[in-house]
Amino acid sequence: MFESLKNDYQVCDEIGRGRFGAVFRCTSTASGHSFACKSIDKRHLSDPVDRQCLDREPKILHLLAGHPNILRLQAVFDDPNFLHIVTDLCDSDDLYARLTAARSFSEPAAFALFQPLISALAHCHRVGVAHRDIKPDNILFDSAGKLKLADFGSAEWFFCAGERRPMRGIVGTPYYVAPEVLAGRDYSEKVDVWSAGVILYILLAGVPPFYGETPVETFEAVMRGNLRFPTKIFRSVSPEAKDLLRKMICKDVSRRLSAEQVLRHPWMINGGETGSTADLT
Repeated sequence: MFESLKNDYQVCDEIGRGRFGAVFRCTSTASGHSFACKSIDKRHLSDPVDRQCLDREPKILHLLAGHPNILRLQAVFDDPNFLHIVTDLCDSDDLYARLTAARSFSEPAAFALFQPLISALAHCHRVGVAHRDIKPDNILFDSAGKLKLADFGSAEWFFCAGERRPMRGIVGTPYYVAPEVLAGRDYSEKVDVWSAGVILYILLAGVPPFYGETPVETFEAVMRGNLRFPTKIFRSVSPEAKDLLRKMICKDVSRRLSAEQVLRHPWMINGGETGSTADLT
């Protein structure tokens, strides 16, 4: 299984599983440093769409190289049966685990987690890449505690050869997916902004804005898009934070903020501190 990379890396224990394969801890034979290796058995991929995603992920990671909050590609080993993608090792709890443990966060603490995520998304969008599966499970942390956006298996180019092109296809995860994706319409990179907005809502409230007893009920709640701020939960949340949430979790895509606009919102500029007198229009 690991013949193609055994000269450069020693593969150790399995540390996770993704949609296309398993993730292992590995050690560089040259430096002794530890990394993560996602290994996919290509013989099990009969769907042409899955094969396209598999081929696309390392190319996208290479394109996104250099941003401190995006998982860094170290090496790719491709043979007839397996694809091995070696990246940064993130062996701390992911954001899902942190949310489960803490339930909710103060606004400054939420900002500290949210700002690097939006910075990473803005970088993706600048180079024409939409992630399309923003969720806490795909937000990792390295041993130094630095946030790393990961798992670009569903990512897509929306700007190619100098032209913007719409994206299609239902991808994403029930609580976080944007309504235009579920509607089967063409959509833009702003689907990532919706998903990031849902994550910010959960950081501040401890619960998702849209949910149901089943995935179908959750999808129906997302499609309705009736964003609420229950008084009991949001009593101590600032107007600035709620204003940002309204402008990210907005069904009207033309009014939904871009990732760059999110970075310039008063709540972001003030570091999640309350009591700002900045203009919210």
